[in-house]
Amino acid sequence: MKSSSSNEALKQLVGRTAAGLLADGMICGMGTGSTARFFIEEAGRRMRDEGLRITGVPTSFQSRLLCQQQGIPLLDAQDCRRIDLAVDGADEVDPDLNVIKGGGAAHTIEKLIASMSTQFVIVVDESKLVPRLGSTIDIPVEIILPALGHVTEVLTRLGGKPALRMGIKKDGPVITDNGNVVLDVKFGPEINLREADARLHVTAGVLETGLFFDLATKVLVGMSDGKTVKTLQKL
Repeated sequence: MKSSSSNEALKQLVGRTAAGLLADGMICGMGTGSTARFFIEEAGRRMRDEGLRITGVPTSFQSRLLCQQQGIPLLDAQDCRRIDLAVDGADEVDPDLNVIKGGGAAHTIEKLIASMSTQFVIVVDESKLVPRLGSTIDIPVEIILPALGHVTEVLTRLGGKPALRMGIKKDGPVITDNGNVVLDVKFGPEINLREADARLHVTAGVLETGLFFDLATKVLVGMSDGKTVKTLQKL
């Protein structure tokens, strides 16, 4: 079993490797989560030590704060038409480089920025590789609160088991940066997730799902030897 310290070292390794993809003048999507944090920190170091000039586009309030701490100049997503490179973590990655995101409830803006990017690079440790999406975690669905009953019914009919994500150290549900709530949905292996995702995207009250199909251009994987970063790309 991997220790928490070795897992942290893997995240640091792969996050720093991803920062090596940055080039002068890039507009870069700054992801959210523990692995993306190391990418942001290394980007800041390169700016200070190497004179690298980049502009970040944060995917969450958390990533905004981290970028500000590193002195990375920022643009908001609405001020951009194109992003050169986005780097973000993931909760699961399948063999076709499709991913699940949203463990931090930031997947709506993360998907927007991924969709705007010429390169969308996922950074994970080896434990996030799965044979099928939904193998280890539920799928997040961000919804507006008035649609809770309706979307719960739609998800149930699709074969899912939805649960409202509740806060930790606070009463009530998790509220996203967009002011909405999240349903975490368990789907069995018999469910076609592409079809379910397509149905959800035409369901009133659904803002976005954590299923990222056909968006990642590259996945950097920190391997369990603690020294190697494997690069996965679509052929």
